[in-house]
Parts: sequence; C-alpha cells; structure tokens
Amino acid sequence: MKKTALYEKHNLLKAKLIDFAGYLMPVQYEGVTKEHLAVKNNVGVFDVSHMGEFYVHGDEAETFLQSVLSNDISKIAKGQAQYNCIPNDVGGIVDDLILYKFENNRYMMVVNASNIEKDLDFLNKKNNFNAQIINVSDTYSLIAIQGPNALQVIDPIFNFNLNEIKYYHFEYYDGIIVSNTGYTGCGGFEIYCKNEIAKNMWAKIFEYGKKYDIKPIGLAARDTLRLEMGFCLYGNDIDETTSPIEAGLSWITKTNKKFTSSEIFKKQKIQGVKRKLIGFTMEEKAIPRKNYDILNQDNEIIGAVTSGTMSPSLNIGIGLGYVKVEYSKPGMEIFIQIRKNIKKALIVKPPFK
Repeated sequence: MKKTALYEKHNLLKAKLIDFAGYLMPVQYEGVTKEHLAVKNNVGVFDVSHMGEFYVHGDEAETFLQSVLSNDISKIAKGQAQYNCIPNDVGGIVDDLILYKFENNRYMMVVNASNIEKDLDFLNKKNNFNAQIINVSDTYSLIAIQGPNALQVIDPIFNFNLNEIKYYHFEYYDGIIVSNTGYTGCGGFEIYCKNEIAKNMWAKIFEYGKKYDIKPIGLAARDTLRLEMGFCLYGNDIDETTSPIEAGLSWITKTNKKFTSSEIFKKQKIQGVKRKLIGFTMEEKAIPRKNYDILNQDNEIIGAVTSGTMSPSLNIGIGLGYVKVEYSKPGMEIFIQIRKNIKKALIVKPPFK
C-alpha cells in the first residue's frame, strides 16, 4: 500500500488510517462531526496527496484536450483552472477532474486517485496529436487548506497576495502551485508541492494556523462537506454508466465543439434524459446510504441513492440519488427503503441548507 509524504505526520496526530485507492490515508482524527464543523466555521487541513496529476504539453495539447474533455478549454486563460470531465465512448464518464492552464499548450490535469491508471490508458489511446502526457502523480503532494480562515493562515507563507487569486485561478511560484479551489464549499486554497518539501509546508501551515486553532481533517469529513454542497463523487454519483447531463453537469458539457460522445450529449440536451440526479433531505429520522432504493408513494422503485449521510451541519439525513425524471422536481415527496423500513424524504436543490 502506498503512503503519502505526510504519512508520519498523520501517525503523530494519531489519525485513523484506512486503505483508500491503494493509499494509507487518514479518514479521521478527532471525529467526523468535529472536523466537519471546524472546516465549516474556521479552518482545517487535508492531505489529499493521493490525487493524480498529469502534465499535458506539446504543440497540439489544447487541440487534444478539446477532443477528450467535455468543457471548452479555449475559454480559460493562463493562471486559470476549470472543472471538467473525460467522457467515454458511450456517453458515460471516465473521470471528473480539474484542469490547470500554465501557458498555451501547457496544462495540468488533476484526477481522482482511484482512476489514475484508467485515465492514463484512456487518454493515451485517444492521443493522436502532438501532445505529451506525463504522469507526475508520485512526485507531487497536495495539501488543501479549507474554511473561512484559510486565507489568514496561509497568506503569510507566500510572498504574493493570495487575496488576489480569484476563485478557480492559481499562482505558480518557485515550483509550487497555490490554487483557489477545493471540494468543500467552504472556501480556501490547495497547495501542490514536490514531496521533498511537503512536510515542511505542512509544518508551516500548522505554525501559522495555531492562533486560528487549525485542525487536521480526514477524508470522512471531506466527504460530508462535499455532500452538503451537492458535489458529485466519482464512483458514487458519477461513473462509466452515468451521463454528465443526467448528473446535472450540463454546464461543463459544451456541445458547440466536438469531443468524445458529444453527439450523444447534444441529443440528450435536446430530447431530455430518462433519469436525473437529485438531492433530498430526510423528513423522518433516518440515514440514507448508497444503493438504498428510492420509492414513489405507491412503493414502486423509481431510483437509487448514490450518496448519503447524517449532515453534521443540519443534523438530518441528506443524500443524492438518481430517479426517473418525472420524479425529480424539487418539493416532491419520495421515500427511501432503509432495510425493512420506508422513510419519507423531500427533493431539494443542493446545496443543503
């Protein structure tokens, strides 16, 4: 099992470690609720070094990326990031990712840890252009500082003004990338640095964060935070069988250009889809979980839960799931089959508040 460059730090902090995508990762330190609320109300630090990074360089790098990514990358400028997905050949999703533009024809893709090899294989098969794909995943560490006090903590570390980095933009300085991105919905920054300096960077963050009572945060709270925002998790809410149109990702699916499965998505945008990803809150005391059946008022199965938890912020059960499109309107009542019990829920549009 792989370990990140920060593994020793997690051991010293007495983190509970689990196997995640082939890495030994901290799932929690003090408890999910405590860590979740620390990020929501203050500031927390995640080690997400298991994520994959690919450089894409070359004379036709942009042309290649336009042909394999769903979003229109001609719209992003140097120093800008863009949420994207890699569609497969049958209208599903190989992976979702963030694309960073350094220069014309110089990019970095940040992909999900569990999909690194699969993504690389798919991209290489599609690369009929003068573009070079370099997997640098094992050389980079990724530290996410999230929460309303994130800026105050890390601004003194760098000799440029982080306040000037707009949302989904980044600065590249001395081999370090500082981006105003994150998957918590609480604001903050992500720092990409070489493994050799990761421990030092982590120590600096905690040193400057001491007066803000900064906390280390595990992957469990990362999941509850993203779910409260209604953000999709690959392997749960999106996968090889789900269309970005079904998943509510039409906004990153630009069918004014040609790319893998673009004709399928264009048709879906015009004709509609048969199922849709919805958010819901439990109206009764219950915690929804992945693969639980979603029922209508006649107890007919109309879909399935893809993500579910007890919301630490709201103290109620929340979830995402696919349902037949006729049952997808916010305000509609649905029912979740939880083992032998059927519990009432209400369709709502995320983020959950």
